[in-house]
Amino acid sequence: MTATANPNDMIHVRATPEEKRSTIIGAVLIALGAYIFWQFGLGVEPGLQATFNLSLQTDTVQGLAWVVDPRQFSMIIGVIVAGLGGWRLTRRALQYTNLSLAISFLLLVMAFLAWAAAGSQFSLVGMLRSTVVLSVVVVFGALTGLMCERVGVVNIGIEGQLLAGAFAAVVLSSAFGTAAGVLGGVAVGALLGWLLAWLSIRFQVDQIIAGVVINFLALGLTSLMSARILSEIQTLNAPERIPAIRIPFLADIPVLGAMFFDHTYFVYGMFLLVFGIHYGLFYSRWGLRSRSVGEHPKAADTAGINVYWVRYRNVILGGMIAGFGGAFLGLAQVARFEENMTGGIGFIGLAAMIFGRWLPIGALGAGLVFGLSRAVQQKVAILNTGIPSEFLFMVPYIVTIIVVAGVVGRTRPPAADGIPYIKD
Repeated sequence: MTATANPNDMIHVRATPEEKRSTIIGAVLIALGAYIFWQFGLGVEPGLQATFNLSLQTDTVQGLAWVVDPRQFSMIIGVIVAGLGGWRLTRRALQYTNLSLAISFLLLVMAFLAWAAAGSQFSLVGMLRSTVVLSVVVVFGALTGLMCERVGVVNIGIEGQLLAGAFAAVVLSSAFGTAAGVLGGVAVGALLGWLLAWLSIRFQVDQIIAGVVINFLALGLTSLMSARILSEIQTLNAPERIPAIRIPFLADIPVLGAMFFDHTYFVYGMFLLVFGIHYGLFYSRWGLRSRSVGEHPKAADTAGINVYWVRYRNVILGGMIAGFGGAFLGLAQVARFEENMTGGIGFIGLAAMIFGRWLPIGALGAGLVFGLSRAVQQKVAILNTGIPSEFLFMVPYIVTIIVVAGVVGRTRPPAADGIPYIKD
């Protein structure tokens, strides 16, 4: 006689966090697809066309334009996004959840732009070019935070380092030339990086407080000197704008040429830094030592690595990157200094670092997402869509809140991040 299994005695298997997240995101994407179908599809008057210019020229004589029916285009996108949501509800291929989310975000942007440009023209290439430019400072900020946190030091002072670097670059460039301005911005960033390291490593000051102190110090000093010096000696606030460097042949590639190969050397430097830091972190002795100090400093110390020196070095290098980003902001993007001109970019850089999972290439991707949100905000503001400008101004910060709220899934910082090391 054999015993039969009782269904009530079967063990209930709980869904894993990733399965729950896949279900939630699936439901959200289905709702988002329905909204796109209704608002951006059915909400457009039939017969209208949206013209996306695929060159920086304002005319379409050469045919470099993409003409779509925004009504049909948005309805198709709505169905695709809802389909991705249904796929996520099946909880299959969980590793593609973030990819589904990213594709849906890009499709949402395209549907929104088609709706906004209905009956008019829109420079798609111009927006994509602006995306790259507006992501530069964010990526530099993310790389600064990554350099610090990979060795266990939290850097909340990125905002102040960017601001101080911009001020130094503008003043020195106005007085002594562009090269002096860039070097001055990098040097000031390095000085503030050293100050953060000195407070956090030498005196074990709470790293969050140390970063906040640097932010207020930079904001106060630059505001004071701007009011007392730059307002009276205006020639110190008139740097020569750094021109773009057009790369022959590559800059002539349709769409991609204007996006990536017709920029200032700051933009090219951003890509070199991203891939250089990635290679250094994962394929060099410096990177191995940096990661070991950030994960288990006591074990690294036991292996003969000078934990204090590694942390000092990386935090100062991070400050130099922030100073370089500030120089870009002051010399290439704005070409003058304005009080509190960073406007929270340093904190968006921290969000990009988290979004990128403490990886250089991830930080680049996250920076491009934030750059796209700012570019859309700027371009749509001129299309007379009826959306309040204040709401459009909020878009980059809304994206920041969504990212830090954990929509991209659980992220694990370095194990020793923010923990002072005390040598026995």
